[in-house]
Amino acid sequence: MAKVAGRPRLSRPVQGRFWEGVRQGLLIEEAAHRAGVSRQTGRRWFRERGGVLPPLLTPAGSRPRLSLDQREEIAVLTAQGHCDAEIARRVGVHRATIGRELAAGTSVFPDHRPRYRASVAQAAADRRAQRSHPTKLATNPVLAAEVTRRLEDEHSPEQIGARLRLDFPDDQDMRVSHETIYQSIFVQGRGELRRDLHQRLRTGRALRKPRRRVGDRRGRIPGMVNIAERPAQVEDRSVPGHWEGDLILGAGGRSAIGTLVERTTGFVMFLHLPDNHGADAVEQAMVEAMSRLPATLRHTLTWDQGKEMFNHARIAAATDLDIYFCDPHSPWQRGTNENTNGLARQYFKKGSDLSVYAPDYLEHVAAKLNNRPRKRLEFKTPAETLDALLSQPHDPPGVASTA
Repeated sequence: MAKVAGRPRLSRPVQGRFWEGVRQGLLIEEAAHRAGVSRQTGRRWFRERGGVLPPLLTPAGSRPRLSLDQREEIAVLTAQGHCDAEIARRVGVHRATIGRELAAGTSVFPDHRPRYRASVAQAAADRRAQRSHPTKLATNPVLAAEVTRRLEDEHSPEQIGARLRLDFPDDQDMRVSHETIYQSIFVQGRGELRRDLHQRLRTGRALRKPRRRVGDRRGRIPGMVNIAERPAQVEDRSVPGHWEGDLILGAGGRSAIGTLVERTTGFVMFLHLPDNHGADAVEQAMVEAMSRLPATLRHTLTWDQGKEMFNHARIAAATDLDIYFCDPHSPWQRGTNENTNGLARQYFKKGSDLSVYAPDYLEHVAAKLNNRPRKRLEFKTPAETLDALLSQPHDPPGVASTA
């Protein structure tokens, strides 16, 4: 984005949050609000790129980029003291990637202690990604002229890209992707193709309308209560009955298992979701699981802003739970659940079909985890700690306050 006199230049991470929101299906105004900028700024950014979303990945053949979510997970796991190999296993990347990431994103703070910060690492990655490289159309005037001629004949960018491969089978210099053509038309300042060529496209739009992916949600879940309004007593873990939850996903996000963990004890339950993990299925499984608990263990539930919790009001009414939602991309706000999901992955491998696991196997895994000694519980098990709290509700045993 060109710098305009009298207008402060906003950081790339801020722009990144805006475009991430657009990519997820938010309206321009909603994405601007998420990024912390005005609606006018969001509209200007959208207009300057002609509605073309910035690329998420580095060029083909290079290493895949870590997402902000992955970097935030790395920050949480690093703060918890996990080694590079364990962090790599949980995040799903090679341990060498973690080593490079920690080296690039670690800074020395005023207390002279080096710490990894996801925001620092993301800003550095954004700067590297924004280094300008001349495109094929900018460096090949013959190709640019051929693409222009075909656009004027009202061929679509996809048709042009495919026909060039057929018409010039032995000439690699005469090949270009349809995405490059779109960006060259719509993005201001690129200059490879005339901007008025958009009139030759079927839509005739001067701005490209991003295509919403299947499953993307539009806007926020109605009636959400933010985690900032959650009672303070939830934080100190002195009273049981405050839960954190999430989904762990299978291959391609097509299957899932719900996880529920009690913050004070680490006691875990799994939600069986064999058919789908939509809002109705999660509601039914959640109500069934929570109804098996005594009222003293049903106070609050904290979840992220996943569309599977669209029916949260009905869940709250049926279970007598107060439900709170984390801020976007803030896994540390339910760190106990994140840690539990990492433990569960020993039994539910990433990239597998999670719908094949029967309810009795989920109960078996929950029993395994609930009877595993925990350091933060002074090596008592979650089951033992929960039993002690229920038997002596007015004199709970001391429990460490870390996730």
